[in-house]
Amino acid sequence: MEQELILETDTLITSKTDLRGRIIYCNKDFMRYAGLMEHELINQPHNIIRHPDMPKAIFKLLWNYVKNGKEIFAFVKNKSKNNRFYWVFANITPSFDIENNIISYYSIRRKPNPKAVEAISKIYAQMQEAEQIEGANAGIRILEDLSKKFNKTYNEIIFDLQKDFQ
Repeated sequence: MEQELILETDTLITSKTDLRGRIIYCNKDFMRYAGLMEHELINQPHNIIRHPDMPKAIFKLLWNYVKNGKEIFAFVKNKSKNNRFYWVFANITPSFDIENNIISYYSIRRKPNPKAVEAISKIYAQMQEAEQIEGANAGIRILEDLSKKFNKTYNEIIFDLQKDFQ
């Protein structure tokens, strides 16, 4: 059975990727929780730490947001090199050059609200089940249904889940 790593309250995992999602910067907290050295992370795709429990739709949505110049918030379950896992509350933003072209993506991850992780784990399990039958768009439909149910955007729902934890 996998063992969970719980982020410390003051943890701030940061990374920067190029436009294809390859890591071009990572801090010590990133290396510590991923269990990887800097040379094992630089130039690797960011999904090197993606846990198989994560629905594809979350990353499809994430890429849609950042490629369109928008920031996004998400709860993400990551895996470490030693087969442990850790949850993060992630904020991903595009970085722009002086001509407003997207030149990279920046991500900051911190300790998630445990109640949010409990809630989102159930939603992610439903999404994965739907995706196995109908693909990533089925996961997207589940998120769209949540937005309609709460009359909020995806980011508003995610941010609301985290905010009670500050």
